[in-house]
Amino acid sequence: MITEAQLNLEIERIIENAIREDVGPGDYSSLACIPAEATGKAKLLVKEAGVIAGVAFALKVFAYVDADLKTEVHIQDGSSVAVGDIVLYVSGSSQSILKAERLVLNAMQRMSAIATKTRHYADLLKGTGTKILDTRKTTPGFRALEKMAVKIGGGENHRFALYDMVMLKDNHIDFAGGIDKAIHKTQQYLRSNNLDLKIIVEARDLEEVQEILEAGGVYRILLDNFNYEDTRKAVELIGDQCLTESSGGINEETLVEYAKCGVDYISSGALTHSIYNMDLSLKAV
Repeated sequence: MITEAQLNLEIERIIENAIREDVGPGDYSSLACIPAEATGKAKLLVKEAGVIAGVAFALKVFAYVDADLKTEVHIQDGSSVAVGDIVLYVSGSSQSILKAERLVLNAMQRMSAIATKTRHYADLLKGTGTKILDTRKTTPGFRALEKMAVKIGGGENHRFALYDMVMLKDNHIDFAGGIDKAIHKTQQYLRSNNLDLKIIVEARDLEEVQEILEAGGVYRILLDNFNYEDTRKAVELIGDQCLTESSGGINEETLVEYAKCGVDYISSGALTHSIYNMDLSLKAV
């Protein structure tokens, strides 16, 4: 999986690129009407109930924009919030607060929505032994924050990108000439390149599950678009030979039923690609 150092580098790049995109050569609205020496204070206000996420990121943004900005955090990442709650205060240069405002809100609104949906899914799965996973169906350039939000909400991260885990899906299998060839070619490639990566293989039916087990050396089998009955059969067939994951169109109505089939994980792209931003605002006080 991605290391802490790699994750921090991704976050630094997000901040740098977002400020470049948003501020460019200057925030002329603020420069035009607010004196450089002016100072002020603003509060991050919750306008919709949910799970707050992105507080730690916001602090990084404020520090990047202006190291002299002071913050006072009242609510931490992962906390449930209600309308009217104040997450944090930021004080210092008025121009700097305004320069950081949009990035902080864009990030926290999306992260909080993801954390809220993840918490809902995780709560539904309590007591089943099944864990909720995200996917790579993320906003380009924003993945690190969206995956952080999933963890804040109580979910777990799937692979971060194409480089930290091998996942052989239907197209890989078909292009490689079948399951056995895809798995053994992959194992040889990892050995030859001294790569210590886990292998997940997607199965489209019970016959493919059997083929994957016969090839061996797989960390997890992804049961893609299986119905409940075949999922139960696959879990029984796999036993403790490797871990299991259900995926493919699973939503809050079907989530628990798939968990009852005994899978270790359920992955859902909806955690990151089908959410509406949570309403937050940064208001001068």
